[in-house]
Amino acid sequence: MTAAAAARAPRKRAARRPRLLIGVLLAASVVAMVLSVAVGSVGIAPLTVLDVIRTHLLPWTSPGTGGLEDQIVWVFRLPRALLGFVVGAALAVAGAVLQAVVRNPLADPFVFGVSSGASVAAVAALTLTTGAVAAVSTPVAAFVGAFVTTVLVFVLAQQGGRVTPNRLVLAGVALSYLLSSITSYLVLRSSGTNQGVGQVLSWLAGSLAAATWSDLGIPTLVVVASTVVLVLMAPILNAFLTGDETAASLGVDVGRVRLVLFIITSLLVGVVVAVSGAIGFVGLVVPHAVRMIIGSDHRWVLPASALAGGLLLVVVDIGARLVLAPTEVPVGLLTAVVGAPFFLWLLRRSGRIER
Repeated sequence: MTAAAAARAPRKRAARRPRLLIGVLLAASVVAMVLSVAVGSVGIAPLTVLDVIRTHLLPWTSPGTGGLEDQIVWVFRLPRALLGFVVGAALAVAGAVLQAVVRNPLADPFVFGVSSGASVAAVAALTLTTGAVAAVSTPVAAFVGAFVTTVLVFVLAQQGGRVTPNRLVLAGVALSYLLSSITSYLVLRSSGTNQGVGQVLSWLAGSLAAATWSDLGIPTLVVVASTVVLVLMAPILNAFLTGDETAASLGVDVGRVRLVLFIITSLLVGVVVAVSGAIGFVGLVVPHAVRMIIGSDHRWVLPASALAGGLLLVVVDIGARLVLAPTEVPVGLLTAVVGAPFFLWLLRRSGRIER
């Protein structure tokens, strides 16, 4: 082997690495979702799970098992597994975008207050309304809360007509504390009358237990469309990593593009928090893990983060059902338990936070 060929070999391996990672994540995600549907108080063989899905997707083929197993798989568990994947993908993509835009490795939807905004609005809808009105208004309120919080963070971070990454983080943290205190007040207020306090606490802890097919349509559409748009904007996100001045010299309208990216991330977070509640650490840990493996090119980071985030939340949801079975642990609590030590391990392994 010549010296030139030897020098090219590592570059070829590095170029293949993102495709290999995405292929592995795709395969692992399919396996994890099948296992998520199979595992539960009533165990169902993976082949039976696949047969039930085939029966519903290809009704003209031979009939499937039918009966109780069909109902468990199709009505209860499959929507939950799919929703978990969609929620995890949205949070991971939002975290990857925020970390690039503000050039801060600690940025994620929770730090920026976006999740807190969605939470306080949804809790207000749950505690101040009842019955069908609460069911309809909660998802809408969560999205509005996320969007309004994003706009407030952007406005508060401006100084002299410019928005700096550090001010964005500080504004997000300040708003997050304020909104969390309002949420706590609403919970205490509702506990006095016992008005939906159990539902509120469950929602704040994050849960996929009540997932139905009707919960999947809008979040899936928003997550797929937003991820596609963000991947098309990957060169701009790469430019943000070099700093505002360099990005501007490359022709990026930094202020306008940053606002557009914040709107997209607030849409992602608001839509999924509305159906799953507050689930943390996914948007913080997953982008770091992906960048450590394949680098910082957002053409690959965004799709890989979407797959890895979805996979992580599906796996954690399996654990949430098994760790204290038959009692189910809220998935948001388990992501914190798993995410905190994993993030510390990443810091120890890398020696620094890679961006």
